[in-house]
Amino acid sequence: MTTSFKVDLRRGMMVTGKWKQGRYRVERLLGEGANGKVYLVQRDRSWYAMKLGIDALDLQSEVNVLQSIAKQKQHGQESYLFDVDDLYGPDGREYPFYVMRYVLGSKTDDFLKRQGAEWFPLVGLNLLGKLAKLHQAGWVFGDLKVENVLVADYGHVELVDYGGVTAVGKSIRQFTEIYDRGYWNGGSRSADPQYDLFSFAVLCIQLHEPKRLQHLTVELLPQNRSVGELMQIVENSPALKPVAGWLQRAFAGQFADAGDASAAWRSLMHRRDTHRSSSTPFWLKGLAAASAVLLGISVYWLLRNLM
Repeated sequence: MTTSFKVDLRRGMMVTGKWKQGRYRVERLLGEGANGKVYLVQRDRSWYAMKLGIDALDLQSEVNVLQSIAKQKQHGQESYLFDVDDLYGPDGREYPFYVMRYVLGSKTDDFLKRQGAEWFPLVGLNLLGKLAKLHQAGWVFGDLKVENVLVADYGHVELVDYGGVTAVGKSIRQFTEIYDRGYWNGGSRSADPQYDLFSFAVLCIQLHEPKRLQHLTVELLPQNRSVGELMQIVENSPALKPVAGWLQRAFAGQFADAGDASAAWRSLMHRRDTHRSSSTPFWLKGLAAASAVLLGISVYWLLRNLM
Protein backbone atom coordinates (compact mmCIF):
# COMPACT_ATOMS: atom_id res chain seq x y z
CA MET A 1 0.00 0.00 0.00
CA THR A 2 1.38 3.40 -0.94
CA THR A 3 1.50 6.26 1.52
CA SER A 4 1.66 10.04 1.33
CA PHE A 5 3.34 10.17 4.73
CA LYS A 6 6.68 11.73 3.84
CA VAL A 7 8.42 12.31 7.17
CA ASP A 8 11.40 10.00 7.83
CA LEU A 9 13.20 9.28 11.08
CA ARG A 10 16.75 8.17 10.42
CA ARG A 11 18.74 5.54 12.31
CA GLY A 12 20.47 6.96 15.36
CA MET A 13 18.18 9.98 15.55
CA MET A 14 16.99 10.94 19.04
CA VAL A 15 13.35 12.03 19.31
CA THR A 16 11.70 13.54 22.36
CA GLY A 17 8.03 13.64 23.31
CA LYS A 18 6.64 17.17 23.46
CA TRP A 19 4.63 16.76 26.65
CA LYS A 20 6.13 13.85 28.61
CA GLN A 21 9.73 14.37 27.45
CA GLY A 22 10.28 10.67 26.74
CA ARG A 23 13.48 10.24 24.70
CA TYR A 24 13.87 7.48 22.11
CA ARG A 25 16.70 6.47 19.78
CA VAL A 26 15.52 5.39 16.34
CA GLU A 27 16.89 2.04 15.14
CA ARG A 28 15.02 1.33 11.89
CA LEU A 29 11.72 1.43 10.03
CA LEU A 30 9.52 -1.60 10.74
CA GLY A 31 6.70 -0.81 8.33
CA GLU A 32 4.39 1.84 6.94
CA GLY A 33 0.80 2.26 5.87
CA ALA A 34 -1.71 4.85 4.75
CA ASN A 35 -1.86 6.60 8.11
CA GLY A 36 1.70 6.49 9.39
CA LYS A 37 4.96 4.64 9.95
CA VAL A 38 6.17 2.21 12.61
CA TYR A 39 9.75 2.45 13.87
CA LEU A 40 11.85 0.25 16.11
CA VAL A 41 13.16 2.52 18.88
CA GLN A 42 15.17 2.10 22.08
CA ARG A 43 14.81 3.72 25.51
CA ASP A 44 16.71 2.78 28.65
CA ARG A 45 18.07 -0.39 26.96
CA SER A 46 14.55 -1.62 26.16
CA TRP A 47 13.05 -1.98 22.69
CA TYR A 48 9.74 -0.47 21.59
CA ALA A 49 7.66 -0.02 18.45
CA MET A 50 6.77 3.64 17.82
CA LYS A 51 3.80 4.39 15.55
CA LEU A 52 4.15 7.88 14.08
CA GLY A 53 0.87 9.13 12.66
CA ILE A 54 -0.49 11.89 10.46
CA ASP A 55 -3.74 12.70 12.25
CA ALA A 56 -4.15 12.74 16.04
CA LEU A 57 -7.81 11.66 15.95
CA ASP A 58 -7.03 8.78 13.61
CA LEU A 59 -4.16 7.61 15.80
CA GLN A 60 -6.31 7.92 18.91
CA SER A 61 -8.56 5.15 17.62
CA GLU A 62 -5.56 2.81 17.62
CA VAL A 63 -4.65 3.94 21.13
CA ASN A 64 -8.20 3.10 22.22
CA VAL A 65 -7.74 -0.41 20.84
CA LEU A 66 -4.48 -0.94 22.70
CA GLN A 67 -6.01 0.37 25.93
CA SER A 68 -8.92 -2.02 25.46
CA ILE A 69 -6.48 -4.93 25.07
CA ALA A 70 -4.54 -3.77 28.11
CA LYS A 71 -7.66 -4.13 30.26
CA GLN A 72 -7.52 -7.87 29.55
CA LYS A 73 -4.04 -8.20 31.05
CA GLN A 74 -3.86 -10.15 34.26
CA HIS A 75 -2.65 -8.53 37.46
CA GLY A 76 1.14 -8.30 37.57
CA GLN A 77 1.62 -8.07 33.81
CA GLU A 78 3.04 -4.91 32.27
CA SER A 79 0.88 -2.76 30.01
CA TYR A 80 1.24 -3.28 26.26
CA LEU A 81 0.87 0.46 25.56
CA PHE A 82 3.91 2.32 26.92
CA ASP A 83 3.60 5.98 25.87
CA VAL A 84 1.39 8.43 23.94
CA ASP A 85 2.66 11.89 22.97
CA ASP A 86 3.58 14.27 20.13
CA LEU A 87 6.96 15.06 18.61
CA TYR A 88 8.48 17.49 16.15
CA GLY A 89 9.67 15.79 12.97
CA PRO A 90 12.77 16.72 10.92
CA ASP A 91 10.49 18.91 8.80
CA GLY A 92 9.49 20.98 11.84
CA ARG A 93 5.91 19.72 11.84
CA GLU A 94 4.25 18.19 14.88
CA TYR A 95 3.26 14.50 14.71
CA PRO A 96 1.31 12.34 17.17
CA PHE A 97 2.79 9.00 18.20
CA TYR A 98 2.28 6.09 20.53
CA VAL A 99 4.79 3.53 21.76
CA MET A 100 4.19 -0.20 22.25
CA ARG A 101 6.38 -2.72 24.03
CA TYR A 102 8.27 -4.76 21.48
CA VAL A 103 9.93 -8.14 21.31
CA LEU A 104 12.79 -8.31 18.81
CA GLY A 105 11.78 -10.66 16.04
CA SER A 106 11.60 -11.15 12.29
CA LYS A 107 8.89 -11.48 9.69
CA THR A 108 7.13 -14.82 9.71
CA ASP A 109 8.57 -15.99 6.40
CA ASP A 110 12.11 -15.03 7.41
CA PHE A 111 11.74 -16.80 10.77
CA LEU A 112 10.56 -20.04 9.13
CA LYS A 113 13.37 -19.93 6.57
CA ARG A 114 15.91 -19.51 9.33
CA GLN A 115 14.49 -21.84 12.00
CA GLY A 116 12.72 -24.38 9.78
CA ALA A 117 9.17 -24.89 8.55
CA GLU A 118 8.51 -27.35 11.40
CA TRP A 119 7.90 -24.25 13.56
CA PHE A 120 4.90 -23.25 11.44
CA PRO A 121 2.22 -25.07 13.51
CA LEU A 122 3.37 -23.42 16.73
CA VAL A 123 3.71 -19.97 15.15
CA GLY A 124 0.23 -20.35 13.68
CA LEU A 125 -1.18 -21.33 17.06
CA ASN A 126 0.42 -18.32 18.76
CA LEU A 127 -0.86 -15.97 16.06
CA LEU A 128 -4.38 -17.30 16.49
CA GLY A 129 -4.00 -16.65 20.21
CA LYS A 130 -3.15 -13.00 19.51
CA LEU A 131 -6.18 -12.64 17.25
CA ALA A 132 -8.38 -14.32 19.86
CA LYS A 133 -7.55 -11.61 22.42
CA LEU A 134 -8.57 -8.95 19.92
CA HIS A 135 -11.82 -10.71 19.07
CA GLN A 136 -12.69 -11.17 22.72
CA ALA A 137 -12.30 -7.41 23.21
CA GLY A 138 -14.61 -6.65 20.27
CA TRP A 139 -11.98 -5.80 17.66
CA VAL A 140 -10.84 -7.20 14.31
CA PHE A 141 -7.20 -6.75 13.24
CA GLY A 142 -8.10 -6.15 9.60
CA ASP A 143 -4.72 -5.76 7.90
CA LEU A 144 -3.27 -9.17 8.71
CA LYS A 145 -0.28 -9.93 6.47
CA VAL A 146 3.26 -11.29 6.64
CA GLU A 147 4.72 -7.82 7.21
CA ASN A 148 2.52 -7.20 10.25
CA VAL A 149 3.43 -10.43 12.06
CA LEU A 150 6.79 -10.67 13.81
CA VAL A 151 8.12 -13.88 15.34
CA ALA A 152 10.68 -13.94 18.15
CA ASP A 153 12.45 -16.75 20.01
CA TYR A 154 10.40 -19.84 20.87
CA GLY A 155 7.80 -18.89 18.23
CA HIS A 156 6.48 -15.95 20.27
CA VAL A 157 4.33 -13.74 18.01
CA GLU A 158 3.74 -9.98 18.02
CA LEU A 159 1.35 -8.02 15.82
CA VAL A 160 2.62 -4.64 14.62
CA ASP A 161 0.82 -1.64 13.12
CA TYR A 162 -2.72 -1.54 14.48
CA GLY A 163 -3.84 0.91 11.78
CA GLY A 164 -6.32 -1.57 10.33
CA VAL A 165 -7.93 -2.59 13.64
CA THR A 166 -11.69 -2.08 13.42
CA ALA A 167 -14.57 -2.47 15.85
CA VAL A 168 -16.74 -5.51 15.09
CA GLY A 169 -19.61 -4.54 12.80
CA LYS A 170 -17.87 -1.58 11.16
CA SER A 171 -16.28 -1.47 7.70
CA ILE A 172 -12.64 -2.62 7.62
CA ARG A 173 -10.46 0.46 7.97
CA GLN A 174 -7.32 -0.74 6.21
CA PHE A 175 -6.43 -3.90 4.29
CA THR A 176 -3.99 -5.41 1.81
CA GLU A 177 -5.71 -6.79 -1.29
CA ILE A 178 -4.16 -10.24 -1.51
CA TYR A 179 -5.29 -11.03 2.08
CA ASP A 180 -8.70 -9.39 1.68
CA ARG A 181 -11.89 -11.46 1.71
CA GLY A 182 -13.57 -9.13 -0.76
CA TYR A 183 -10.66 -9.36 -3.19
CA TRP A 184 -11.29 -13.10 -3.51
CA ASN A 185 -15.08 -12.68 -3.68
CA GLY A 186 -15.26 -14.63 -0.44
CA GLY A 187 -17.40 -12.20 1.54
CA SER A 188 -17.83 -8.60 2.58
CA ARG A 189 -15.37 -6.11 4.05
CA SER A 190 -17.41 -5.88 7.23
CA ALA A 191 -15.30 -6.34 10.35
CA ASP A 192 -16.01 -9.73 11.92
CA PRO A 193 -13.70 -12.40 13.36
CA GLN A 194 -14.13 -14.46 10.19
CA TYR A 195 -12.45 -11.67 8.20
CA ASP A 196 -9.23 -12.11 10.17
CA LEU A 197 -9.39 -15.89 9.85
CA PHE A 198 -9.81 -15.60 6.08
CA SER A 199 -6.65 -13.46 6.01
CA PHE A 200 -4.90 -15.98 8.26
CA ALA A 201 -5.70 -18.75 5.77
CA VAL A 202 -4.31 -16.68 2.89
CA LEU A 203 -1.22 -15.99 4.99
CA CYS A 204 -0.71 -19.75 5.34
CA ILE A 205 -0.71 -20.05 1.56
CA GLN A 206 1.60 -17.06 1.22
CA LEU A 207 4.12 -18.68 3.57
CA HIS A 208 4.20 -22.03 1.75
CA GLU A 209 3.19 -21.30 -1.86
CA PRO A 210 4.03 -17.62 -2.53
CA LYS A 211 4.74 -18.08 -6.24
CA ARG A 212 1.46 -19.89 -6.92
CA LEU A 213 -0.48 -17.28 -4.97
CA GLN A 214 1.22 -14.44 -6.83
CA HIS A 215 0.49 -16.18 -10.13
CA LEU A 216 -3.22 -16.22 -9.30
CA THR A 217 -3.31 -12.49 -8.62
CA VAL A 218 -1.78 -11.81 -12.03
CA GLU A 219 -3.62 -14.47 -14.03
CA LEU A 220 -7.22 -14.11 -12.83
CA LEU A 221 -9.66 -11.37 -13.74
CA PRO A 222 -11.36 -9.79 -10.70
CA GLN A 223 -14.66 -11.57 -11.41
CA ASN A 224 -12.88 -14.94 -11.55
CA ARG A 225 -11.13 -14.74 -8.20
CA SER A 226 -12.61 -17.22 -5.74
CA VAL A 227 -12.00 -19.33 -2.67
CA GLY A 228 -12.03 -22.33 -4.99
CA GLU A 229 -8.88 -21.06 -6.68
CA LEU A 230 -7.18 -20.67 -3.32
CA MET A 231 -8.23 -24.14 -2.24
CA GLN A 232 -6.84 -25.60 -5.44
CA ILE A 233 -3.41 -24.33 -4.38
CA VAL A 234 -3.92 -25.87 -0.95
CA GLU A 235 -4.95 -29.27 -2.32
CA ASN A 236 -1.91 -29.35 -4.61
CA SER A 237 0.55 -28.35 -1.90
CA PRO A 238 2.22 -31.20 0.05
CA ALA A 239 2.84 -28.80 2.94
CA LEU A 240 -0.72 -27.44 3.12
CA LYS A 241 -2.83 -30.44 2.18
CA PRO A 242 -2.79 -31.84 5.77
CA VAL A 243 -4.48 -28.63 6.99
CA ALA A 244 -6.78 -28.30 3.97
CA GLY A 245 -9.89 -29.04 6.05
CA TRP A 246 -9.01 -26.34 8.57
CA LEU A 247 -8.27 -23.81 5.83
CA GLN A 248 -11.53 -24.64 4.06
CA ARG A 249 -13.45 -23.90 7.26
CA ALA A 250 -11.59 -20.61 7.67
CA PHE A 251 -12.36 -19.57 4.10
CA ALA A 252 -16.01 -20.51 4.58
CA GLY A 253 -16.33 -18.53 7.81
CA GLN A 254 -17.22 -21.61 9.84
CA PHE A 255 -15.24 -20.67 12.96
CA ALA A 256 -17.00 -18.46 15.52
CA ASP A 257 -13.80 -16.52 16.21
CA ALA A 258 -10.06 -17.01 16.58
CA GLY A 259 -10.57 -18.77 19.92
CA ASP A 260 -12.69 -21.40 18.21
CA ALA A 261 -10.21 -21.62 15.32
CA SER A 262 -7.30 -21.93 17.75
CA ALA A 263 -8.92 -24.88 19.51
CA ALA A 264 -9.39 -26.64 16.16
CA TRP A 265 -5.78 -25.86 15.17
CA ARG A 266 -4.46 -27.25 18.46
CA SER A 267 -6.60 -30.36 18.03
CA LEU A 268 -5.17 -30.82 14.55
CA MET A 269 -1.65 -30.53 15.92
CA HIS A 270 -2.25 -33.28 18.48
CA ARG A 271 -4.06 -35.49 16.00
CA ARG A 272 -1.26 -35.24 13.45
CA ASP A 273 1.27 -35.84 16.21
CA THR A 274 -0.46 -39.07 17.12
CA HIS A 275 -0.91 -40.38 13.59
CA ARG A 276 2.15 -39.00 11.80
CA SER A 277 4.04 -41.37 9.51
CA SER A 278 7.09 -41.35 7.29
CA SER A 279 4.98 -39.88 4.49
CA THR A 280 3.95 -36.89 6.60
CA PRO A 281 5.22 -33.51 5.25
CA PHE A 282 8.44 -32.54 7.00
CA TRP A 283 7.00 -29.57 8.86
CA LEU A 284 4.38 -31.75 10.49
CA LYS A 285 7.08 -34.05 11.82
CA GLY A 286 7.98 -31.29 14.24
CA LEU A 287 4.54 -31.30 15.85
CA ALA A 288 5.65 -33.49 18.73
CA ALA A 289 8.45 -31.08 19.58
CA ALA A 290 6.15 -28.08 19.11
CA SER A 291 3.53 -29.54 21.40
CA ALA A 292 6.16 -30.42 24.01
CA VAL A 293 7.56 -26.89 24.21
CA LEU A 294 4.17 -25.18 24.55
CA LEU A 295 4.23 -25.51 28.33
CA GLY A 296 7.83 -24.39 28.54
CA ILE A 297 7.11 -21.34 26.44
CA SER A 298 4.17 -20.36 28.61
CA VAL A 299 6.34 -20.57 31.74
CA TYR A 300 9.11 -18.59 30.02
CA TRP A 301 6.85 -15.66 29.12
CA LEU A 302 5.13 -15.70 32.48
CA LEU A 303 8.47 -15.39 34.25
CA ARG A 304 9.59 -12.70 31.78
CA ASN A 305 6.49 -10.60 32.45
CA LEU A 306 6.95 -10.92 36.20
CA MET A 307 10.60 -9.84 36.10
